[in-house]
Amino acid sequence: MTDELSFLRKQARTQRFTLGTPREFRVSPDGRRLLFLRSESGTDRRNSLWELDLSSGAETKIVDAAELLPGEENLPPEEKALRERNRQSAGGVVAYATDAELRIAVFSLSGKLYTVDLATRQVRELVEGAVVDPRVNASGTHVAYVRDRRLRVIELATGADHVVAEEDGEDIAWGLAEFIAAEELGRARGYWWSPDGRSLLVERTDRADVPRWNIADPANPANAVNTVAYPATGTANVKVSLAFFGLDGARVDVERGDWEYLVAVHWSAGGPPVLAVQPRDQRSLEFLAVDPVTGGTRLLHAETDPDWVEIVPGVPAWTTGGKLVHVSAADGSYRLVVDGEPVTGPELQVRSVLDVGDEVLFSASAEDPTQIHVYRTEDGSVRRLSTSDGVHVGAGSAGVSVLSSWSLEHSGPEVSVLRDGVPVAKVASHPVDPGIEPRPRWLTVGERGLRAALLFPAGHREGDKLPVLLDPYGGPHAQRVLQSRNAFLTSQWLADQGFAVLVTDGRGTPGRGPAWEKEIAGRLAEVTLADQVEALHAVAAEYPALDLNRVAIRGWSYGGYLSALAVLRRPDVFHAAVAGAPVTDWTLYDTHYTERYLGTPQDDPECYERNSLLAAAPELRRSLMIVHGLADDNVFVAHALRLSSALLAAGRAHTFLPLAGATHMTPQGEEVAENLMRVQVEWIKKELTS
Repeated sequence: MTDELSFLRKQARTQRFTLGTPREFRVSPDGRRLLFLRSESGTDRRNSLWELDLSSGAETKIVDAAELLPGEENLPPEEKALRERNRQSAGGVVAYATDAELRIAVFSLSGKLYTVDLATRQVRELVEGAVVDPRVNASGTHVAYVRDRRLRVIELATGADHVVAEEDGEDIAWGLAEFIAAEELGRARGYWWSPDGRSLLVERTDRADVPRWNIADPANPANAVNTVAYPATGTANVKVSLAFFGLDGARVDVERGDWEYLVAVHWSAGGPPVLAVQPRDQRSLEFLAVDPVTGGTRLLHAETDPDWVEIVPGVPAWTTGGKLVHVSAADGSYRLVVDGEPVTGPELQVRSVLDVGDEVLFSASAEDPTQIHVYRTEDGSVRRLSTSDGVHVGAGSAGVSVLSSWSLEHSGPEVSVLRDGVPVAKVASHPVDPGIEPRPRWLTVGERGLRAALLFPAGHREGDKLPVLLDPYGGPHAQRVLQSRNAFLTSQWLADQGFAVLVTDGRGTPGRGPAWEKEIAGRLAEVTLADQVEALHAVAAEYPALDLNRVAIRGWSYGGYLSALAVLRRPDVFHAAVAGAPVTDWTLYDTHYTERYLGTPQDDPECYERNSLLAAAPELRRSLMIVHGLADDNVFVAHALRLSSALLAAGRAHTFLPLAGATHMTPQGEEVAENLMRVQVEWIKKELTS
């Protein structure tokens, strides 16, 4: 096996070099203990639950996933769907919940419900199977979970298990987040315990009116068709409502407003439950306080925007002192607001709120969007906790913070624990060494100051001409140009195959403020493609090694859409494209994402036509490879099939590579993942020299 193939195998085996890295941190209230998940090594797919003593630095494995489950996992369908939405391909203990004092942890493993006493390390199996999203109340007396679309609660002292919320009919579910919540809103939960642990706020979903789409398995025609409720743009969403349920059997329905989307829910001792809700057009975001006694709601705050109101993770929330925390777009930036007063200035772009207690822990970018840092509030001021360049992910609280720091200086994260901003411990991380050291050249190019990274092959001699390969995502809500070595491993491997690889973040990508993001409103195709072209020409003017007579582009998901768009609309610039899982017809994509940028197809069909790939199919003059997973339930394979059919009808030759059994996540099997990348590279080289 060559070194290059070894890298591809390692990348697949290690799930892009993420296995063996710690995550899902919980800090005890006394600040002495830290819980987290981590697999045994950089090739072990099973996460176990660990504890770190912050005084001694000693790690203890609390739950050994391999010991509890030596064989393969058997997951309920709802858990499989949730993992797909979270892009979670690891196994073992992938999530857990604790009581307020970190005395008890609960988790599911292969659909079974377990508890573990964190003092004695005793693990108990409570429910045999089909369990989804178990959560213990703050006092540690009861555990709630979802089974068969019903919310159930177990009293730990007696073992009594009873249904809290249920309803007949396969279209009704209690306690589960709907597709749009998990895929687009960042909300994977469907119920919330009260701070006193005596009641729950529970989501009810009704999917009866949502279109049913079918996913067949052509490679195994004997297998049953998987039918899913998919809210395609312009069609009906799942109907969402809420109700309070007491452990004493009481029920109070929450007043239902005219909102379409339940974005977030927060319930803490700092105040009443708070809902974040949006209408169908997403041009407002309201925070509603809910009365648990009457179910009535009152407006706390509203954000409005003529295009859409951006959702920032982690808000709204109450401080322990009862102050409302949210993020507002003002003065060209996303600003943290506490009790109605902006805490951050316009120089920061707040990315997410990580924890709200006495103070607030949050992430933000300053003038450089390629870096993300972790900050905390401190008596009305703001202090940055991360000190080195790079991308920092925060957890814990403002007082005891956990920083996972990704950098160009090392592979994988370095994880440290800070008390009041001072490092007190490290958490071991065991990722596999990729064997590749990316060497990106950091660029700011074009009239708009586009952030880009250029990678050359190892040993490239200045003056030698190279074919160019653009490797973007290019769409909203995702960045590729980040100061993390792991972000460029694949790009560097591609460069080492003999390309000058260019990665560019254009308008619509996060980190540069509301105006930058809203540039794509109604103009996804026009704006995102124009920025890739502008960056290419600007970089080529500075680096003559880039051969503009041999330019290819590849990408997945939105990057796949952008790649196909490039050869369809700009054949004067692009000579070959690999489009992986592309959105080709926006009428086939989901409501919340698509309508945010394009409205509905009923209101503005011309906008959908302008941004579709299908209408441009007869214009194909360059080489196009389409790759798509047949089991994709996010960007259905219908997208690729419709484009392929339109190209065939127009007499335009192209290559179509279906991936049997693959979902929207890139293939995980080592052989398939390796060979898929090899096929792409060999095809691009052939097309650029033909």
